[in-house]
Amino acid sequence: MRLEPDAAGSDAGGMPGLLADKVLVIIGGTAGLGLSAARAVIAAGGRVVIVGRDTIDGQAALAQLGDSARLLSADATDPGTAPTAIAQALEAFGRFDGLYHVAGGSGRSEGDGPLDLLTDSGWDFTLRLNLTSVFYSNRAAVQQFLRQDSPGAILNCSSVLGLSPSPHFFGTHAYAAAKSAIIGLTRSAASTYAPKRIRINALAPGLVATPMSTRAQQNPEILDFIRSKQPLDGGRIGNPTDLDAAVVWLLSSGSEFVTGQVIAVDGGWTVSEGQLP
Repeated sequence: MRLEPDAAGSDAGGMPGLLADKVLVIIGGTAGLGLSAARAVIAAGGRVVIVGRDTIDGQAALAQLGDSARLLSADATDPGTAPTAIAQALEAFGRFDGLYHVAGGSGRSEGDGPLDLLTDSGWDFTLRLNLTSVFYSNRAAVQQFLRQDSPGAILNCSSVLGLSPSPHFFGTHAYAAAKSAIIGLTRSAASTYAPKRIRINALAPGLVATPMSTRAQQNPEILDFIRSKQPLDGGRIGNPTDLDAAVVWLLSSGSEFVTGQVIAVDGGWTVSEGQLP
């Protein structure tokens, strides 16, 4: 079972040049899905500002990405982070064309869980991490596109749990609520800003091998469940690179007639029952 992306990085899903001259901000771009996407963006001809909380991880990511990337060490839940990242993109590369918001995470350790066990602090923590941060970054991006009077693209990372619950192993209701709300925000904002040629879409990944999913990766029962829940390609956990082609396309002019859509990259999760052990 493949759990880690190829060390060589992504080939941009076979779409070199699709992001030529584009400058993107990736909120949560120093590890996992975001770092894989940053590699793909650069392979497709773009340049990026990556944002992450961990300075060491960020510096390691920057070393991989080279001169086409800049790093901002900051917290996505700070309302000043996204405006600062966009300003850095303008200063370093002279333009801003799109934003990919990946940052988020589990609130399980803070009290997220099924509704009868979900704590107030778990709810507040999980929604701030996974939903409020998206509001901050999307607002900043839209405001900049309007100032520029230019088209732009926003891509938000939701989850299959916002569309297709799986309570036995993944019963964290604040997380599901946040990821579902991202879909509502995405579609509502897409409707409002379509006349301005600002496109806003979302991805809904299945279970992917990232630092956040370590618990699942190490649980034999969950791995057995995933064989039937994500049956595509042998029933495996996804790789971050599985999302890269969709990211590149949705942030490029190749999808300029697409907005308000939610694309599940899930190995079949949303169309499969999954057999419990």
